[in-house]
Amino acid sequence: MSEVLSPENKIPKVGFVSLGCPKALTDSELILTQLSAEGYQTSKTFEGADLVIVNTCGFIDDAVRESLDTIGEALAENGKVIVTGCLGAKAGEGGGNLVRQMHPSVLAVTGPHATQEVMDAVHANLPKPHDPFVDLVPNPQAGSFGVAGIKLTPRHYAYLKISEGCNHRCTFCIIPSMRGDLVSRPIGDVLKEARALFEGGVKELLVISQDTSAYGVDVKYRTGFFDGKPIRTRMLELVQALGDMAEPHGAWVRLHYVYPYPSVDEVIPLMATGKVLPYLDVPFQHSHPDVLKRMKRPASGEKNLERIQRWREASPEIVIRSTFIAGFPGETEQEFDHLLQFMREARIDRAGCFAYSPVEGAAANDIPGMLPREVREERRARFMAVAEEVSAAKLRERVGANMQVLVDSAPALGRKGGVGRSYADAPEIDGTVQLLPPEKLSKQLRVGEFTRARIVATEGHDLVAVPV
Repeated sequence: MSEVLSPENKIPKVGFVSLGCPKALTDSELILTQLSAEGYQTSKTFEGADLVIVNTCGFIDDAVRESLDTIGEALAENGKVIVTGCLGAKAGEGGGNLVRQMHPSVLAVTGPHATQEVMDAVHANLPKPHDPFVDLVPNPQAGSFGVAGIKLTPRHYAYLKISEGCNHRCTFCIIPSMRGDLVSRPIGDVLKEARALFEGGVKELLVISQDTSAYGVDVKYRTGFFDGKPIRTRMLELVQALGDMAEPHGAWVRLHYVYPYPSVDEVIPLMATGKVLPYLDVPFQHSHPDVLKRMKRPASGEKNLERIQRWREASPEIVIRSTFIAGFPGETEQEFDHLLQFMREARIDRAGCFAYSPVEGAAANDIPGMLPREVREERRARFMAVAEEVSAAKLRERVGANMQVLVDSAPALGRKGGVGRSYADAPEIDGTVQLLPPEKLSKQLRVGEFTRARIVATEGHDLVAVPV
């Protein structure tokens, strides 16, 4: 006979909202894993929750507004709110805490990657249920991957955060003031998590950090251990190990936030041999050396065209995605034209662009030559026109090719088609492959599985394909 839950033994329920980038998402996953391990019930809604946790973003003004609005909404609907994440580390006027100034009734405020502080605040406001079994092991619920914990992504792909913080001091960025200097995770812990994810059915592992190519710099690339074997804490060795681990599962490994250091050249041969996807997410931000100096970027722009050329020679299939800033303080029309020319010559496959926006606390605010908003927006529009022209031309080259596609959506086993992604498409930031109904009636599509597909057309940023 099942036990009826009385108010005294009711399982406490925590509502959870995660905002911001994949790095914030992995912070959310850590907190949710701990909540689950301690027997709390979690929910993506405020309804029926005993308290709400909001993991915030504080990078740009729009993200700050969204975070503050979400906190206000949670307070209005629930009343008991704990705030964590990047916005929690942001100072307001007069040096006080911004969140506290705007929403003084929140229960607690922490900065990013603060799992224990968040749990302390939860314990103080919603005592944990005591169950000697539940306290020892995470709930075997949907989204849980054993030692890898709970994931908020669809079950077939997951983010693997390899480090926290950043040693650079780019003038437009306040992330180091919120997330601190680079701290690399022990390589054994990273590989244990990766193995649990692959064994749990993950078909695509997205490697993330603030600066993936700097992995291990803070610990002088010291030797760690995995399965009793020595392995250096360095990007090349990590990527080799992940590629070896992914192979028997037929899974993809995708690299994000890779700065264009010379050391990255060592990873390109692994892409050529298929160990990892021939895909690099490289935040170039600009091309003109003078703008890059004002930005205090860690890699100067003079060699980037030659570097990209070498990468393509070593791995002809490589796809490069990047982000840029238009209208940075002091940017001349000539410097902006240099950026447009770089885009045409580099033929960046996927590019995003921000019109420069002053961020409170960023050193760039003090650089002379702030451009009017309309000029910044106009340059962003001109950049995107060139970027889309380059991207569209590169997509057209794919027509007629057969590609491996990871299926993200396939209603009715794909009888009417579905949606997937090729190796060239990271989830949520790149395009998709629109899958038409298969030619063979016996062919089925399943979410989280691969299918071969023949590219028959392009549609904006997407490809259109027939499963074969």
